[in-house]
Amino acid sequence: MEGRPDERASHFEVKTMDAGRLDFWARLWMWIWLPWKVLFDGAAAWRVQRALEAGEEIAEGAGAAPSEAARDEEALASAKARAEAEARAEAEAELERQRRAGALHLLAILQRDGRLVDFLQEDLGAASDGDVGAAARIVHEGCRKALAQYVTLAPIRTEEEGAAITVGAGFDPTELRLTGNVVGEPPFRGRVAHPGWKATEVRIPTLTTGQDATIVAPAEVEV
Repeated sequence: MEGRPDERASHFEVKTMDAGRLDFWARLWMWIWLPWKVLFDGAAAWRVQRALEAGEEIAEGAGAAPSEAARDEEALASAKARAEAEARAEAEAELERQRRAGALHLLAILQRDGRLVDFLQEDLGAASDGDVGAAARIVHEGCRKALAQYVTLAPIRTEEEGAAITVGAGFDPTELRLTGNVVGEPPFRGRVAHPGWKATEVRIPTLTTGQDATIVAPAEVEV
């Protein structure tokens, strides 16, 4: 008769284990015999304690895993966002460096072929109109040739200066600047004061590797 409780317990375990939970009668029988089993059987009590501890660890792990995964995903997204921001900043900085280098390179060409910087840096206050005119002619000739060689320009407006035009809504302010008494909303009636210029082709040679774009004109030493 002593083995019958264990046999009934095993029967209930086999019968209900596949369902993932115990039914009412199995739980009732366990409530009756388990306290006595734990009280008088040290090994059984130790197994029950281990089972309870394992259940708590599983529950804690199940609750912590999503939180840890969420933190890892958030850290990965943050690192990705920082990397993308740094890449964009570096690309913008490189583009700005190229723009500055291109502008300085064009200035260096105008200085080399037309002595534009020398002319602009001269103090012409004491010079006569004839001297200024003669120097300007030389600078004009050299700079005009250099500009024609490296940049193709075209007028933005094809009308003659002084021609009457109407400026409608949605005009591009980078291509057309309104001057004078600008009041109200478009359309505006006005006259062409300057046709403007637009570069349609640029053929400025690229800087060689290691060339300092800030050197507009090297110093000259005659030996």
